Amino acid sequence: MNKRSFFPSVWFPTSRAGSLAGLAVAGLIVSTISAAAQVTGSSQTTTDANGKQQQSVTLSASPGKKKDDKVVQSKDTKQELRKEKKIAPVDAGLPDKVLYDKALDATKRGHFDVARLDLQTLLNTYPDSQYLMKAKLAVADSWYKEGGTAALTQAEQEYKDFITFFPNAPEAAEAQMRVGDIYFRQMDKPDRDYTKCTHAEEEYRLMLQQFPESTLVPQAKQRLREVQEVMAARESEIAAFYTSHSNNYAAAIARYQTVVDTYPQYSHMDDVLIGLGDAYETEARYVRTLNLPEAGKARLEKIYDDQAIAAYSKVVLEHSASAHVEDARDRLDAMNVPIPTPTPEQIAASLALENSRRQYRLQDRATTLFLHRPDVVLAARDGEPTLADPTPTLAPHITKQIQDDFKDAFAAPAPGATPGTLVPKPPAPATSATTEGSAPASTPPAAATAPAAAPLQFQDVPAPDAAAPTGSAVVTNVQGNTPTPATSGNTMGVEILTPGAQGATAKPADNGGLKAVGPENATPLAPVEKPAAAPETVNDIASKPQPAAQAPNANGKNPKPEFDKSDESSSKHKKKKGLSKLNPF
Repeated sequence: MNKRSFFPSVWFPTSRAGSLAGLAVAGLIVSTISAAAQVTGSSQTTTDANGKQQQSVTLSASPGKKKDDKVVQSKDTKQELRKEKKIAPVDAGLPDKVLYDKALDATKRGHFDVARLDLQTLLNTYPDSQYLMKAKLAVADSWYKEGGTAALTQAEQEYKDFITFFPNAPEAAEAQMRVGDIYFRQMDKPDRDYTKCTHAEEEYRLMLQQFPESTLVPQAKQRLREVQEVMAARESEIAAFYTSHSNNYAAAIARYQTVVDTYPQYSHMDDVLIGLGDAYETEARYVRTLNLPEAGKARLEKIYDDQAIAAYSKVVLEHSASAHVEDARDRLDAMNVPIPTPTPEQIAASLALENSRRQYRLQDRATTLFLHRPDVVLAARDGEPTLADPTPTLAPHITKQIQDDFKDAFAAPAPGATPGTLVPKPPAPATSATTEGSAPASTPPAAATAPAAAPLQFQDVPAPDAAAPTGSAVVTNVQGNTPTPATSGNTMGVEILTPGAQGATAKPADNGGLKAVGPENATPLAPVEKPAAAPETVNDIASKPQPAAQAPNANGKNPKPEFDKSDESSSKHKKKKGLSKLNPF
């Protein structure tokens, strides 16, 4: 069956030729339609300054045109628009302005040394320039953007100097914010050195306290919340280590309590409170294993159980939207304690806190995995951070509290007291000065009520020229003892001697049985004799006779020195050879 074409076979012998002809006709039709597009225009007649009339015609394309309308601006229009965008300031040609702009451009390009050189030239050459403050801040910014430990240290010093010289400038808040950012950039993970975290927390708190009206306050608060997130994670990890590895529950309780008191917006606060309750519950279980009186054990168990219940209840009430609230409820149920119900306000506050936290992204996972940076993704985005740390809870304080609880719990109850009532501690007995061999216990009432002697004053010490007997002593009376009359010796073994006093030798002091300090024989030693003069040294070795001087030979040649083969060896004096060896002489 032959293929039929649109065009007769008389005109086009083949079907291919007919197809080409059809395409050509279609192209002509399209070009005709586009050429026949309507063009509308408007004419306007105007009169110029010379009175001549001019007619202007405006053409517009038809709505059927496919291209978007595009206004082609003339060269003069583009030049005028360019001038409007770039209006030259009045001080554009000033040399200090030129140096400042050049330094900023160098900073953007990463040429920090060149930028600081230009800024230093501006500071030294134009001390009264209006760009002085901006140049000072730009120097610190160049160090900050350069990065590195040394550069950041220098940037901190420059920012501190700027705050000192310009404390009331709006840029002072920015400088203080940058100081906190310097330490924030150098923070490490919670299990590493936390010195940078501590400094960053201090600087952000200082910024919020000194510049409360600054526009950077929200940003500073958020950075402070992130820093406190890292600090809280560190404390909680240390507490978990004490619980799982060393069973040091006193140290674990101290760490957990510090997190609860200092960082209330911590993202894992529910875990911290549950860990705190578990530590107290472990102490209660340990008390049950002791072989102690049951009444005291019951009181001590109640102390620890109450503290554990308080920690679990805080999770249920204040953190009802957290992930581990069901664990706290299960622990309360196991202790046969009614589970508290949070109020609508507490539920709304917990939901707002949990919803303010950002979720993890792939970028955050990669940053945490490969870079040595702390994880601050779950830090709260709402609420006020802590601006002043409360008194920290230390492990020695917890240990002492546990010991006091043991003593109070096992104290004997009063005769008519209800079981479980603690007995007040009796006052400490007064220390009596009565010793064995002293006066009897039956002291007369007059002696018991005698006023205490006044303390010894400086004027009571006798002067050297006073008319006092040699060896006078000061006796201190103790209540309950009979005073001993003063003798020539001091009761403390100290003898007061008056220079120039004459008389017989004093009696040996009564030292109460103690041996006197000092040598027994006080006779002065004989003076040291001068050593005898040493004899003159004599050289007993006989000197050898000096050889006579040699006279020069008549022929002017020096004689060869004698050589003894038995004493000396030389390569020049060789042994005999040949028949000379046989000659014994």
